[in-house]
Amino acid sequence: MIDWQDIHYFAVLARAGSLSAAARLLGVDHATVGRRVAALEKALALRLVTRLPRSINLTPEGEGIAALARSMIDATDAIERRARALTDPIATTVRISAPPALAARAIAPEIRAFHRDHPTIIPALAGVSHHAALDRGEADIAVRLQRPEDAELVIKRIGVMRFALYATPENAAKPAREWTFIGYDTALEHVTQQIWLRSLLAGRPVIFQASDLFGQQEAARSGLGAVVLPVFMGDRDAALVRLPVELAPPTRDIWIATYPDLRRSAAIRIVLDFLATTIVKTCPIHDR
Repeated sequence: MIDWQDIHYFAVLARAGSLSAAARLLGVDHATVGRRVAALEKALALRLVTRLPRSINLTPEGEGIAALARSMIDATDAIERRARALTDPIATTVRISAPPALAARAIAPEIRAFHRDHPTIIPALAGVSHHAALDRGEADIAVRLQRPEDAELVIKRIGVMRFALYATPENAAKPAREWTFIGYDTALEHVTQQIWLRSLLAGRPVIFQASDLFGQQEAARSGLGAVVLPVFMGDRDAALVRLPVELAPPTRDIWIATYPDLRRSAAIRIVLDFLATTIVKTCPIHDR
């Protein structure tokens, strides 16, 4: 008999790439992961992994078993989602993943009104830069700035994030040739608004980099330089004004996604409607 838990531990190890990473995901110590995988290898009479000092490599046999194990875990997750949708009472927690700026400045300010109307639903909002894995249960609903590619998801375009260039009035009064700029760090050179910023420089310097918009905004508020912000952040900031630019600012579509099984839950549907209504107010699809 094969122990299902052994298969589960092996599948997580195959995805994580090391015993320590798998242990963190599973909430156990790395020795437990090693024992579970060894037990599975013994039960199957197959060598599944090659153990290296800091990582593991799957053997060809391990690759094949890992693929089957992933499909088993996907099926288990689907069963859990279906059961939750069918049995959850309206009093429930709904986990939402959203980009940090949208989470903090668009969604969070509306939660008080949501709670007034739906006091038994508890939104658990995570403002994260990475894409939460809906298939692994990291969130029930995801708000994203890229169209989700998973064909199993129910997705909808719910808004458009628009950008502009901002600075303090003192910096705005300077000749454009004297402007200095604030941008993302090098790990985020690929994002749409950073590419646009680079196109504006014309030899002028970026004198501060930050990995998040909040740090960039605070630096701009201090008078350090010009910054690219979503208009729902920049236009509401009394310390900043828009700067005139020749190149049209970029836009990014905003998408919402969940699994069909979860959508059967009344609480999920209520939160989906709330998010769509909230975000379209802040980031309307059609420019006003």
